[in-house]
Amino acid sequence: MKTILITNDDGIRADGLVRLAAAAQDFGEVWVVAPDGQRSAASHGITLHGTVEVVPCDFPVPGVHAHACTGTPADCVRTGSLYVLPGRPDAVLSGINRGYNVASDIQYSGTCGAAFEGAFQGIPSIALSEAAGDCHAVTDYYLHGLLEELLGTDPGDGRIVNVNLPGCPLSECRGILRDRTVSRGAFYRDRYRAVASLPRGGVRLEVDGLYNEDAEEGTDFRAVVEHYISVGIVQNIGSKREGS
Repeated sequence: MKTILITNDDGIRADGLVRLAAAAQDFGEVWVVAPDGQRSAASHGITLHGTVEVVPCDFPVPGVHAHACTGTPADCVRTGSLYVLPGRPDAVLSGINRGYNVASDIQYSGTCGAAFEGAFQGIPSIALSEAAGDCHAVTDYYLHGLLEELLGTDPGDGRIVNVNLPGCPLSECRGILRDRTVSRGAFYRDRYRAVASLPRGGVRLEVDGLYNEDAEEGTDFRAVVEHYISVGIVQNIGSKREGS
């Protein structure tokens, strides 16, 4: 039986994590090591100074071994694979994230950062994300089949499988597009605006963004905008990102 390590960046109580753990039980013994709170945009950060705490906790899916960790998503994979689990996991799943991890957002994503840590440990790893909303029909319909297809595949050294599922009604989903490359664009074109003046000429800034759906054909970004499921292979953060 496969041993599957699952984490996320939305925290151990996140709905997406619970749904992923429940689905993964059909494919092996599931262990969850996830942050004890929100860690979005943690990227691939790890704790080198100080300590992290890992505590067993109750989990709403019977049979899942669950632990909450005070560290980052990547810390969760490191502590899980190197300490908590009785042996090396056969696969790492990260997600299901609330919000897409496509295009330039991948480099900031704690979800993808955790999956990359699994890849760096030599473990086949998959990041899964969906639209930030309450419509999970596409994910619920396709998740089991995607796990059946992708678990056991090895994307290669320093690479992960990156899956993004649209938040549209099932009737509007146009299917799965594989081998998606990573867009150079972004859903939000960020900018900052001043919200308060501070002493000595300082200023308090708030991030603001202009929503954008312009994306190149054949990319992960374009796929989800057009209500497709995007599946692609992504290189490690900081390297050239490629389709499989």
